[in-house]
Amino acid sequence: MPRILLTGGLGYIGSHTGFELLDAGYEITIVDNCSNSSERVLDQFETYCNTRPDFFNGDIRDSKFLETVFAQKPIDAVIHFAALKAVDESFEKRDEYFDVNVEGTRVLCEVMEQFGVHRLVYSSSATVYGVPERNPIPETARLSATNPYGETKLACEKLLIDVATQSPAWSVIILRYFNPAGAHQSGLLGEAPKKAANIAAAILEVLRGIRAEVVINGVDYPTPDGTCIRDFIHVVDVARAHVVALKAMDTSTGCKIYNIGTGRGQSVKEMIVAFENAANQSIATRVGPRRDGDVVVAIADPTKIERELGWRAQHTLQDIAESAVAWIRKSAHR
Repeated sequence: MPRILLTGGLGYIGSHTGFELLDAGYEITIVDNCSNSSERVLDQFETYCNTRPDFFNGDIRDSKFLETVFAQKPIDAVIHFAALKAVDESFEKRDEYFDVNVEGTRVLCEVMEQFGVHRLVYSSSATVYGVPERNPIPETARLSATNPYGETKLACEKLLIDVATQSPAWSVIILRYFNPAGAHQSGLLGEAPKKAANIAAAILEVLRGIRAEVVINGVDYPTPDGTCIRDFIHVVDVARAHVVALKAMDTSTGCKIYNIGTGRGQSVKEMIVAFENAANQSIATRVGPRRDGDVVVAIADPTKIERELGWRAQHTLQDIAESAVAWIRKSAHR
């Protein structure tokens, strides 16, 4: 079976995608430096998939390290998740974000070329759209990131488009995620970053007793309840999109870009209520200031990937909340 290299494969979306790939019959190799993840995730692979993936702990900016990985076993394709990803932190650590995200991607592409691996699925973000001119947002919308994290994703997209344009051997698919949340149905995987950087992760920290309250950054936006509206998508739906993208590259070259979202918008307050219903408890909140770089409304137009690849999100906001609550309750007993 084809062997897929997952950079950042122990992280939130990477690990869920690893589960889906193994379920689909692929073999996987994982590269991760564990800066925002843990090697304990390998135990969950063993429990759920009855296999422990090959794992290499290292930095994607280190070409010698990557060469060692590629030399171990033939790699058929790469799914590139590894990146720094906190919007607020990216303002404080702009240079580091560009170094890890953009330089890391450049080094990865060079090593892939060296080993004749020309198929890449790239983990991008809806942050590349900045403040959208309209919602839902199509892939053809104007690109203008409002924060350094989004700027790094946009720079990586341009780099990959150039790579695919300059060499007909390459097949690149860029997936622009909107707002992944939720947990795997097995209860073995969920979102547990070392620092919560989004509303879902913050809610989970309250439910786990790590923090006392969720800070709602802004309640004076021009939306029905005053909070930002996002396209929250179940992480398993996001993971499934990568399997679909890999299969599509069997018959395509060049670079294609797809939104990964539901096409439905829900507010931050609606997200909190969904978790309260799932957990059957109230969640303490506090109003905080607006965050730099936040847009008011961001909803995906997913019709392109539905039409071309047959992928569509299957889960609701309540599914997201219930799966995440089930995960934290199960993990509390491990």
